[in-house]
Amino acid sequence: MVARTPDQARAGATPLPVATPQTGSTTSGTTSDFTDFLKTISKSPALISGYSKLLKSAGYYKGKVTSKYSLGLQKALTKAEQDRLELSAITPVGRDEFLKQKIEFGDGAGTGGPSVVTSITAYTPDSAKQLIDSIIRDTLGRKATAAEIKKYTAALKGVEKQAATTTKYSTSGSNQTQLTTPGLDEKQFLVDQISGTDEGRANKVLGFYETFMNALGGR
Repeated sequence: MVARTPDQARAGATPLPVATPQTGSTTSGTTSDFTDFLKTISKSPALISGYSKLLKSAGYYKGKVTSKYSLGLQKALTKAEQDRLELSAITPVGRDEFLKQKIEFGDGAGTGGPSVVTSITAYTPDSAKQLIDSIIRDTLGRKATAAEIKKYTAALKGVEKQAATTTKYSTSGSNQTQLTTPGLDEKQFLVDQISGTDEGRANKVLGFYETFMNALGGR
């Protein structure tokens, strides 16, 4: 029957199939399912960090590992999804499992040498204030002033790269080795800064904090 109106044309149309996966570990689905998967990741700093590390080790992501969603990470997720679909046409496999296989079998960044992942903690004004106030309460027994929050937040920003944790992944056959090297301890850094002030020296902050950490088994 020839359609005479737009409604008749829409009623008689046959939708085209879309071969994109659903969320989670499933292997097929719709475009909206994959979009929802990306949206879920974009709203969770923990998922962003986790997937950026996984994608970097698998050779898809070349950017810096942080908790901030980016176009580079989205492109890496999309490329991994395309490769997973190609494999899933023969052997169905979930997203996480596919990336782990890429790393395990050397079909990724680890082939021929180590892949290095640098994790940097980028303090927000709120998280920096929390840390600074906590350290000053523990060492000086009072609340941090606005001037101290400003001063030590800037100091934390200045040592972000020094405080970065570096993880090296090396793959040999089906075996993968992970070597993690911690960076500068931000808490100890702040204690050292506070201990150098007149109030810190008067309260013997450095000696007090070292004793405190030793008691907790932190040294």
